[in-house]
Amino acid sequence: MRYTEKLNTAIRQHKSTLCVGLDPVYSRLPQSIRDKGDNTADAVVHFCKEVIDITSDHCAAYKPNLAFFEALGTSAFKVLKEVCDYIPSDKIVIADAKRGDISSTAQRYRKTFFDWLNADAITLNPLMGFDTLEPFNGYPGKALYILTLTSNPGADDFFLQPLSSHSNVSEYIAESLNNLADDHETHLGMVVGATKSSMIQQIVSHYPGGALLIPGLGKQGGRVSDLLDILKNQSALPLINASRSIIYADAVEGSWQEGVRRAAESYQKELKPLTEQYV
Repeated sequence: MRYTEKLNTAIRQHKSTLCVGLDPVYSRLPQSIRDKGDNTADAVVHFCKEVIDITSDHCAAYKPNLAFFEALGTSAFKVLKEVCDYIPSDKIVIADAKRGDISSTAQRYRKTFFDWLNADAITLNPLMGFDTLEPFNGYPGKALYILTLTSNPGADDFFLQPLSSHSNVSEYIAESLNNLADDHETHLGMVVGATKSSMIQQIVSHYPGGALLIPGLGKQGGRVSDLLDILKNQSALPLINASRSIIYADAVEGSWQEGVRRAAESYQKELKPLTEQYV
């Protein structure tokens, strides 16, 4: 099954375009979780599995952020593998690695995230050149989400700088991906930040066939309402990511689990007008 087919199936089956980001920080875990685990790694695994169980009815995808797992030290990849293996097979799994390197180094990243972790997709930084994408080619069932316009204020430093041929670097990246897509078996998608919503439509116009990963909701300041009109009638399949605003949602009625569930359900409902375009 090609990546876009699996993504479309996940959106339709779960009636959701929500992606839940997994950014576990031990000090922020509920005390009840920390009390259960024999060590930090066990607590993180237990927490992530509970979050997956709680949110599974409301999302189409999960995005483990590699930095939060790598910070665990020697147990990092064991924990990451256990968490990713626990995610139901009908969900999209995006390894949020933001890697970007040439040749043999990129091949090792590919082996790690596609072959060993068996993630459906990975986020990549293209600023070392588009040849860094080539080692990931040949996987029609997987995708690369290329950083095209990020949510952080520092996006202005590079992505929004003008070029002689384009209004900015972001539009150049999108057009270049469009030109590369026909010769790339692995699907090429784009990361575009929700906090830069006014610019998304113009960027997508340069590459309308690329799947979109849109982070930045909640704590970063992005709003679903700003995305609905912009993404209306777009052919690109979107996943809208929320991380901390879901997994660290305020407890409801004394239950952290209920807080997480309601946060995920709320995003799913807010995104319904967008999701209905694909279901």
